[in-house]
Amino acid sequence: MSQTSEILLSGTGGQGLILAGQILAEAVVRDGKNTVQTQSYGPEARGGASKTEIIISDDEIDYPKVTRPDVLLVMSQEALNRFAGLLDENGILIVDSTYIREIPAIKAKVYKIPYSKIAKETLGKEMVANIVALGSLSAISGAVTKESLLLALMSRIPRGTEALNQKALEIGWKSASQFAA
Repeated sequence: MSQTSEILLSGTGGQGLILAGQILAEAVVRDGKNTVQTQSYGPEARGGASKTEIIISDDEIDYPKVTRPDVLLVMSQEALNRFAGLLDENGILIVDSTYIREIPAIKAKVYKIPYSKIAKETLGKEMVANIVALGSLSAISGAVTKESLLLALMSRIPRGTEALNQKALEIGWKSASQFAA
């Protein structure tokens, strides 16, 4: 029997979630599984809504869109309000508690992790909050191996940012167990 996972990442444009989705999808391929990654931006791009969808399967993927996410990572209140209702009741909700204060009553397992605060205070750059979140999501979900994730990250980030991004990924991976709700 095939194992298929649906993951949705959403926030505001400029938070780097599209890049995080691309890195995750590449890591899936490096782990030898099939994946489809799609993305969409709000009309404003930076500051508007953005989302990326990743489907992971052992078999062929027939439909490229997430219909009922197993994992939902949100980094804005607007994204949570918009997509929480889609989450599978046995799924995982991961929120950036730096910016999200109101979490609706849902049956899914909830992780509240202050990614933006962690990135700013620990690494001095809030702009790597997406990589902190990606490390955490991967550790929580088990979607990819840490090795594949690191290789995918290194292949997609700007030259000269390797040490910062590797540290962000590591901090995110460790934060998964520190902030379990």
